[in-house]
Amino acid sequence: MAIKVSIYKENATQLERLSRLIRESGNCELCTASTNVLSIIDDCRAVRPDVILMDMDMPAMSGIEAIRLVKTVYSEVNVMILTIFDDKNKIFDAMYAGATGFLLKTTSPAQIIKAIEELYQGGSPMSSIIARKILELLIKPINGTKHNDYKLTKREREVLQRLLKGDSYKMVAEACSISIGTVYSHINNIYKKLHINSKSEAVIKTILEHLV
Repeated sequence: MAIKVSIYKENATQLERLSRLIRESGNCELCTASTNVLSIIDDCRAVRPDVILMDMDMPAMSGIEAIRLVKTVYSEVNVMILTIFDDKNKIFDAMYAGATGFLLKTTSPAQIIKAIEELYQGGSPMSSIIARKILELLIKPINGTKHNDYKLTKREREVLQRLLKGDSYKMVAEACSISIGTVYSHINNIYKKLHINSKSEAVIKTILEHLV
């Protein structure tokens, strides 16, 4: 049975190149090829893809937001990010949104097809340079200030715990009976104390260092 693949890319030329690759692969079926990620839920409902190839930076809605949306409705769909790796935080954000494959845009056609097959079979294909950067970020806190409590307040730990559960800032505000503005204030203080810059790094550091 052919692997059903959908592609979402901002660049029309690259989209056509990838589409041709999928059509000519022999073991994949091209279901959707679009520069409009806003239609992704309707597309998934119509064709039920096995694998989605997603550009990180899409117009109107980011690739990360699109992944989160798809995984909320169709959790069984596998999503592979295509990136130039300009921001490691985006990789972690994509991971926590639900992406399970990560390839550089410079990946060869043969490797892309192999990665699609691996993802479909339950693996998590990842370009080696991305894997190396992720490992470096994960290992760093273990070798550093693992036992530092960072002087987090009780409320800051509560906010971290809600983030760990995947709550949005609005959900954190409702659960803690505080305003959105207060949530942002706590988040800002947490980032400063943990020496991090994103929600995904906060979650990773919280898990690795058992902060809550």
